[in-house]
Amino acid sequence: MMNLTINGRHITVPDNATILDAARRNDIYIPTLCDDPRLEPHGGCRLCLVQVKGLPRLVSACTTPATEGMVVETSNEQIERQRRTIVELLLSDHPNDCMVCARAGDCTLQELAYFYDLRSNRFYGERRQYAKKDMNPFIERDMEKCILCGKCVRVCEEIQGFGAIDVAGRGFAAKVTPPFEKDLDCEFCGQCVSLCPTGALIGKQSLGKGRQKDVREVETVCGYCGCGCNLTLHISRNEVVRVTSRPDTINEGWLCVKGRYGQSFINSPDRLTTPLIKKEGKFVPASWDEALGYVAERLSAIKQKHGADAIGGLSSARCTNEENYLFQKFIRAVIGTNNVDHCARL
Repeated sequence: MMNLTINGRHITVPDNATILDAARRNDIYIPTLCDDPRLEPHGGCRLCLVQVKGLPRLVSACTTPATEGMVVETSNEQIERQRRTIVELLLSDHPNDCMVCARAGDCTLQELAYFYDLRSNRFYGERRQYAKKDMNPFIERDMEKCILCGKCVRVCEEIQGFGAIDVAGRGFAAKVTPPFEKDLDCEFCGQCVSLCPTGALIGKQSLGKGRQKDVREVETVCGYCGCGCNLTLHISRNEVVRVTSRPDTINEGWLCVKGRYGQSFINSPDRLTTPLIKKEGKFVPASWDEALGYVAERLSAIKQKHGADAIGGLSSARCTNEENYLFQKFIRAVIGTNNVDHCARL
């Protein structure tokens, strides 16, 4: 552990902490657009500039290690002037369409513009122009709103290990793009969407389905496999319009394509809502007691007539480990056969 001072407060942090880590641990706000605690420090946006006593220039808090006895100032006239200028420069190359942007009310760049009261811009001029349409089924890419924070590139490489996108070009021509500027073709896990601080990356299923103020959030657990990932369902007008996950959950906020984009079955009119039993060649609704009783009766009859080995059990990867353990225990101990398998092996 080491001791340092931030804004006159004496604090203690682990030896490997950066200035930004130290500030966050002690609820001291430093703005940033390119940093995420789950990714390696990047130092791209420069909004986290701070003043360290004894150094001749401002340094980025996200890439500067904290040291014993360091004295840090996170806000003064010089720092705020530079941060304001950085936000102005980002806005000078950004579409002015917040009124129709899907991320309005949930956009970090918009929050910073509000904080610095940027009603006009000194740097308006030529803007980058990109084709907005991408024929992939899940992610809307509007690269005119991209601020080149690099979060999407880094999470694809560091967390997902896929490397589907990267920064191509230099200077004014730089942009985040798939290889050869083709349509996005990847695992569509949506990690990039979850980290994008602007409206550059949006899940297509949520477009036009409600603004942030219209959405209520419900915490649940994903039912697609036994990993038990935590989901936050964003619900508007009794319909799941978006799925995210909080960083402080067991899956650290990361999801797969099924967990993030495969929840439309919830509102499907074809979804089963009650057990069905086939009678005279047709399925008819039944109560759970009736359905379970029917299963128990048929299993008992088959075992009595043909023996336990005439029965086999196939468990599901969508169940938890505990549920699958109970299932195989039921097949082995109650039915009396070792004919049990798991669909994931296929």
